[in-house]
Amino acid sequence: MPRLAAATLAALLAGLLPAAVLPSQAADHIPAVPMKLADYMALGGPAPNATFAYGASASQYAELFLPAGTGPFPVAVLVHGGCWTKEFGGIAQLRNLAGALAARGIAAWNVEYRRVDEAGGGYPGTYQDMNAALDTLAAQAGRYPLDLERLVAVGHSAGGQLVQWMAGRTRIPAASPLRPAGTLAVRRVVSLGGLADLRREADLIKSSCGRDTVELAGRPEAARPDVFADTNAAELLPNGSRTILVTGELDKVAPPRVARDYARRARAAGDAAEVVILPGASHYDEVAASSASWPLVLGAIESALKAD
Repeated sequence: MPRLAAATLAALLAGLLPAAVLPSQAADHIPAVPMKLADYMALGGPAPNATFAYGASASQYAELFLPAGTGPFPVAVLVHGGCWTKEFGGIAQLRNLAGALAARGIAAWNVEYRRVDEAGGGYPGTYQDMNAALDTLAAQAGRYPLDLERLVAVGHSAGGQLVQWMAGRTRIPAASPLRPAGTLAVRRVVSLGGLADLRREADLIKSSCGRDTVELAGRPEAARPDVFADTNAAELLPNGSRTILVTGELDKVAPPRVARDYARRARAAGDAAEVVILPGASHYDEVAASSASWPLVLGAIESALKAD
């Protein structure tokens, strides 16, 4: 099969092709065997340079991975997936990305958080954890050589939903308990197999993850009749962000259609959004630096950091 032209690939990773989709002819990046859940669960990486608690719960902390050198370094905020539950891994799996990014000169802020099956998790706690983790990052920027003007949020699966939500959190109604107190803006997002549109993808989230909307968005009440107004990234558009939606061609948890639909909705609202399909890749190849898909994932992250 013919390979993807080098100029086309370069343009994609430079962010010059809107809604770009990599064809299956990109033979250099087709995994020999797509990764499975067991492969993902076995992922690990180096120890962090420092760890910071942002709350009293055992799951309320973040890890900082610093590159060699003096900096200041661009920063990738990493948010793991796992269907919003403790059952499918957590922060440990994303250390593989954190280490790989640090080797490329990008600092990583690897976030753990309370999930729906932990005390305080779900609505509103999981979202409040995202706010607190970002506030803690902002507070540490003066102590470490971090350039928060060059920041990208990278999330996988459920973490993709959370980083896409981060980009629109300043649009949350003032009365919501999710309204952030801090001012750190997230304007660049890379969503890896993210399930961000809670309203439109409720059936898929149920079939892929076994999660009900009420677990992720809470229950309607008089002061909050529409539970998606403060939880659904797609309801918080436009927010001035650029989102790169990266999905494996063989992803069954968040199929490529999900990325394409969200990108169309974001662009229609006036935001920048692109799609990258990883040839021959599963939901788990998206988040593994050991995967043949990694050069394309890394290219998306580095492209996002170069954006104005």
